[in-house]
Amino acid sequence: MNHDAYDDNYIRGILNNVKSIAMVGASPVNVRPSYFAFKYLAQRGYDMIPVNPGHVGKALMGKPFVASLADIDRPIDMIDIFRNSSHIMPVVEEALKLSPLPKVIWMQLGARDDAAAEKAEAAGLKVVMNRCPKIEYGRLSSEISWMGVNSRTLSSKRAPIPTQGMRLSLNRTSFGGGQTAASDRAAKNKTETT
Repeated sequence: MNHDAYDDNYIRGILNNVKSIAMVGASPVNVRPSYFAFKYLAQRGYDMIPVNPGHVGKALMGKPFVASLADIDRPIDMIDIFRNSSHIMPVVEEALKLSPLPKVIWMQLGARDDAAAEKAEAAGLKVVMNRCPKIEYGRLSSEISWMGVNSRTLSSKRAPIPTQGMRLSLNRTSFGGGQTAASDRAAKNKTETT
């Protein structure tokens, strides 16, 4: 798998098929990127599970925080890792102990661990690195165009303004592949500043 550029159909297949998402590193602070991503995905109908040991006893959008993946009481389709690259391998190792295994390991913008990705793929999981499911969902559904952003997704109809729990079609035609220069710059800048 080439983790430098993802085919839109690969991303589309993941977002269409997962139902439950455990977000490791979710934050209840409403100015944090993880808060926005969590809220957005929950509003699109995904069963979101916030994972952060520092916030156990609190809830995010009515969903109680759990301390670890092992504390989740139901199967997880996707694990969305909102942690620094140096913390990814332990999360992947914990995920590989779950039964049943999740289907997808997703690493957020700026997060990449090729060894962890290789380990997850060897166990049969799909992996996405250095991408945000919120951004990819908005781009592939053309919803992001409501904000005036060119999503490189073509359709003769504008995407509807979504309502609570509404999933938009991700089957719109895209061109130029799934590469996003912004995510590549974010990863490069993060590497240079650390």
